[in-house]
Amino acid sequence: MATTENEKFVYGFSEGKKELKSLLGGKGANLAEMTNMGLNIPPGFVITTEACLNYFDYPKETMEKLRPIVLDYLKKLEEQTGKKFGDISNPLLVSVRSGAPMSMPGMMDTVLNLGLNDESVQGLARQTDNPRFSYDSYRRFIQMFGDVVMGISDEKFERILNQYKREKGRNAKDTDLDVKDLQKVIADYKALYEKEIGTPFPQDPFDQLFLAIEAVFKSWNNKRAITYRKINNIPNFGTAVNIQTMVFGNKGWDSATGVAFSRDPSTGEKMRFGEYLKNAQGEDVVAGIRTPKKIEDMSEDFPEVYNELMNTLEKLERHYRDMQDIEFTIEDGELFILQTRDGKRTPSAAVKIAVDMVKEGLISKEEAIMSVDAKKISKLLFKSIDENAIVHVLAHGINASPGAVSGITIFDADTAEEMANESEKDIILVRPQTKPEDVHGLYASSGVLTQFGGKTSHAAVVARGMGKPAVVGVQDIEIDTEDREFRVGETVVKEGDYVTIDGTTGRVIEGRVPLIEPEIKGEFLELLEIADEIRKIGVRANADTPLDAEKALDFGAEGIGLTRTEHMFMAQERLPVVQRMILARTKEERKDALDKILPMQKGDFYDIFKKMKGKPVTIRLLDPPLHEFLPSLSEVLLETQELKMTNSLSKSLLNTSPLDQELKEKDKYITLIRSLSEENPMMGLRGCRLGIVWPEINEMQVRAIFQAACELKQEGIDVKPEVMIPLIGMISELKLVKNQLVNVAQETIDSYDVDLEYNFGTMIEIPRAALTADEIAEEAEFFSFGTNDLTQMTYGFSRDDAESKFLPIYLNKEIIKENPFEILDQKGVGELMKIAIEKGRKTRPNLKCGICGEHGGEPQSIHFANAIGLDYVSCSPYRIPVARIAAAQAAIEEKNVKEGKRGKISVEVSE
Repeated sequence: MATTENEKFVYGFSEGKKELKSLLGGKGANLAEMTNMGLNIPPGFVITTEACLNYFDYPKETMEKLRPIVLDYLKKLEEQTGKKFGDISNPLLVSVRSGAPMSMPGMMDTVLNLGLNDESVQGLARQTDNPRFSYDSYRRFIQMFGDVVMGISDEKFERILNQYKREKGRNAKDTDLDVKDLQKVIADYKALYEKEIGTPFPQDPFDQLFLAIEAVFKSWNNKRAITYRKINNIPNFGTAVNIQTMVFGNKGWDSATGVAFSRDPSTGEKMRFGEYLKNAQGEDVVAGIRTPKKIEDMSEDFPEVYNELMNTLEKLERHYRDMQDIEFTIEDGELFILQTRDGKRTPSAAVKIAVDMVKEGLISKEEAIMSVDAKKISKLLFKSIDENAIVHVLAHGINASPGAVSGITIFDADTAEEMANESEKDIILVRPQTKPEDVHGLYASSGVLTQFGGKTSHAAVVARGMGKPAVVGVQDIEIDTEDREFRVGETVVKEGDYVTIDGTTGRVIEGRVPLIEPEIKGEFLELLEIADEIRKIGVRANADTPLDAEKALDFGAEGIGLTRTEHMFMAQERLPVVQRMILARTKEERKDALDKILPMQKGDFYDIFKKMKGKPVTIRLLDPPLHEFLPSLSEVLLETQELKMTNSLSKSLLNTSPLDQELKEKDKYITLIRSLSEENPMMGLRGCRLGIVWPEINEMQVRAIFQAACELKQEGIDVKPEVMIPLIGMISELKLVKNQLVNVAQETIDSYDVDLEYNFGTMIEIPRAALTADEIAEEAEFFSFGTNDLTQMTYGFSRDDAESKFLPIYLNKEIIKENPFEILDQKGVGELMKIAIEKGRKTRPNLKCGICGEHGGEPQSIHFANAIGLDYVSCSPYRIPVARIAAAQAAIEEKNVKEGKRGKISVEVSE
């Protein structure tokens, strides 16, 4: 058995403290802390999480070691209470509860009233002169023991109880059952137990106790607990077991049980919140068996106890310096506190509580920042589905852009645009996958749903930039664009039918559902200002349009870290010109098309620079393969076939061939599309390679950038353009492209006769560039890590294929712990980033380094970015508040590590 002689597996409440949370669990540590504060806590002891973990390796040996220690602590309880465990006339009864280091409400198991049997129930009745209370406690114990310890379905017990309640009347409650009724219920419960288990209900309290302890240990690995830990990334701590003297809220109408919060967990208002039930035990409140009363009603039912409870809430909040959630019992008019913990709260409540507590002098600004969950802050910026709503989930896809929307389904971009102009209804654009020519439909829609694609697909990237919900890669749906419907199994959703998409979770829901409006309040802005005081790393935005830039500034961006110029090509009126440029057969034809595009690009850059008012703007030159701007080959082949049929019919009926010339053009189009197609386009002719093969494209873009910048300079507006050359793998590539473009930039500046500061840098997205960063930095004045592509290249994953085909299996089998496209892979991709920064800054000590993949808005990745010395992170506008909070938390944690402290982990935030 892997234990030491000095290992302490059991602690009395008076021996513990809140700092022993990892060992005693949250519940046990707080019970110990409150005991030492002098509050009225029923005495007890805690079996540690280490004992639980030891149990899973050595179950028999662990229980043998625990038995004498537990019996010794039971004797101490007997001395404290004047009662005796297992005694017939004066029985000590206990509760056996789980208690993990991190709160997992309802996920593990509890047994109350343990120690009762057929004889002691009579002794308890005589002792309390309250037979009804005694038999009610016994029937509850049998039910909980049978369910929790022995695995008998709770519903089977409930059916028996409900049968007796019905005999009392249609709306009878459990409190309407008298002693004789309860004795019959107990007899039937015991008969059920013996039928299910094969042996009578155990009468030895010591057998009851050790079976219950084992059951709580085992509950750590029950299905719901494992699922909860996976969802919330809770490590395998094990659970403690709390054994505590019972106090009874069901002794009569001068007894009660309830829960109370020191502040409103929904709004964060500084007002007491809670519920209680008279003549009840704790599970009655949470189970909804009876309708509880509001906590303020207690001032009439129990005026003295109410005042004591309010004082206790105040005392606990000041002691723990956070909003508290307590469980309490009133027994014969005396208040007992059974538990306290940092209360769960909504994201908006978390923000208000943090800011208010700073103003009240209760916590520091650093503690306020650490008390909120940065991941949940985004919920304040988007509509979300009311968690109390009953919904019918049709399918799950990839949660590509957060927020929720209920709208009518439309199956093509043109109709979406028309409907948006004619109707006030929200529209959800439903497509197999979106293409550049769909961008006007995306703009007109309130959300997008696709059958294929991943988080870097066109639909996902554009929707995130626009701040619109998107669920992509929903492979369980079959979209029929001709019949304008999609199917999920037997369910058919036709155009105009309502669906709801939840881009935060990836759910596709049938019909309309209640949505919760985003809550951006004064305290939210105050908290962001506090974060800005603390953080060291800059926060920029990925913004492709003037509207994006304006939104980015609204959310506090300090510049633009990525403007993707290809998105400017996707506007409906521009796409034909772009396609003419691609289809050009000669350099002159291409230049002619580019001359038409230049003023459009220049106008975009002008508006973005003007919006940013002198803040830095990093513009990435054209990156994707050109085929992305063309219709798919299958579409063109289908159109050609239809033209041929029409032409053939015209020739046979009218002896003319009016479409011959159009067919010739289509054939040339098909030839060109085929010539541009690649086996692996993401690693083909794109990025800097495109600029080397067709340099006039990059030259046009740089000319447009610097013409816009120079015109604003002439108007007296400061501009800081940063030109980013993508997909560099070799210094020779960067030298060639940069020299070509610097000449264009300087010629443009000279023609305007202005002074303009500018930088040329590169995107580090190929592992070779990271490994040779010392060479790359000879030419690059800044590095921006494109972590989406860098992750693909490092893992050898095609993101869209990986997320739809095998990553979910990898996650389920725990081959990987997190999706590397969502949370930065620090060991692999992160190591490449560290190498690139170290090597780059050896060559160029003032080298500016940032991150512009979507990892730039993910809290764990931001912590890593701060740790490796990046100058800024860049993310979509709607993730900027998340990034600002996470960056401040990273700075606080870094400071605490240096000072040998630990920052308080953010409290749980309810969805």
